[in-house]
This record gives sequence, C-alpha cells and structure tokens, in this order.
Amino acid sequence: MAKEYTTSLELLKYAASISLYEKLVVQLRKDFGLANINLDLPENVGPLELKTILKEKIYVLLLERFTDYLNLLYVVDVPEKAFSAIESTDVVEVAEKVSYLVLKREWQKVWLKQSYDSGNHNA
Repeated sequence: MAKEYTTSLELLKYAASISLYEKLVVQLRKDFGLANINLDLPENVGPLELKTILKEKIYVLLLERFTDYLNLLYVVDVPEKAFSAIESTDVVEVAEKVSYLVLKREWQKVWLKQSYDSGNHNA
C-alpha cells in the first residue's frame, strides 16, 4: 500500500489489477449502508462508473443532505483534517476530492484486511 495514488480512477484500477476491486466495492456498500445512505451500484460496476456514481452521490449529499454527508465521513473514518484541508468553493470539485478521500480510506481498510487475513504481514 506504500504507493500513493493521485486520482480515484488510478486507485480503482490498481485495486482491480490485484483482484481487490470487488472487495473495495463491498466495503463501500457496507459503509454507505451503515451511514443509512443508498449507494445504488450495478452488480458489475466498473472503475470509471463507480468513480462517477460516487462523485454524484457525494455531490447530492453536500447540497441536499449535509448531515448525512458528515455522517458518511464519520462512518468511513475519513480524517477530519483531510476534508477540512480542501480549498475549493466549487461543489463539483469538492465532491471529486471527497470521493477520492472516501475511496482512499476504504482502500486502506480493504488492503489492511487482505494483508492480515492472508497472513502476509509484510505486504
């Protein structure tokens, strides 16, 4: 996990390349469910489509359901300093950056779980 990703799509493509993409989708569904937010993802959602759906969902939450947005960040466990550091007034850009933060945190969960479940503690 030492690799740092610059975009959501780069992160999703990497997850797919090492066969952890499906687990990442499962983790997203789980945490959105825990936050009581419907994330309607098609069964075989691809990385580009997932990125778009996630960004649109966060955009709507920012504009129409801000309390749910904050709850989602809490459930996903996005560090407050990370989303507080976003310096944009454009809601579309904020949604893009927050989507990346959500994916990055969910990826950390999936990667760590996979690393420890497989007994590969040095991965």
